[in-house]
Amino acid sequence: MVNDSPRLSARDWTRAALKAIADGGLAAVRVEPLAQKLGVTKGSFYAHFRNRDELITAALADWGRSHGEAGLAEYAAIADPRQRLRDLLTAVVRAVQPLAPSVHLSLLGDRNDPRVKEAVSRVNRARLDLLTRTYRELGLPPDQAAHRARVAYAAILGLLHLAQTDADSPSPDALADAAAAIFLPS
Repeated sequence: MVNDSPRLSARDWTRAALKAIADGGLAAVRVEPLAQKLGVTKGSFYAHFRNRDELITAALADWGRSHGEAGLAEYAAIADPRQRLRDLLTAVVRAVQPLAPSVHLSLLGDRNDPRVKEAVSRVNRARLDLLTRTYRELGLPPDQAAHRARVAYAAILGLLHLAQTDADSPSPDALADAAAAIFLPS
């Protein structure tokens, strides 16, 4: 049954597009299947977007905001850099779900698309900047802080990658403790 609810928003469409991206990359963003999943006709889509590309651009912008600087604001506001890093590592490790699709990892398959390049670059830069700032505040010199941030971020992305295929991931608490032991300077 299809129900064209006037309450369906552009945000509903971008969320559906992001789920499709996580499941299958940009190619999975198709208006008709998304409309079916949302329980509406394609007409609902055209009330918010002119075309598929506009939806993809909006979805990537939304993901960039929620996973970039704005999404990190809560952690950036933590004054104690040790606590900030521990809370950030813990949140990331707990968010990684075994066999769960990932927008970030799926986007890497479309990394040559200029919109994807820009969105992933913006998210990566915000995350690396926060980690680098945190390591600087923990007393590391600029170069070491930047290198440590890059390695910590690579480990985080590696955990996301492993979770895509490993249903037997250790408990989030154990991983959070291990991440803190490895990445918090003594």
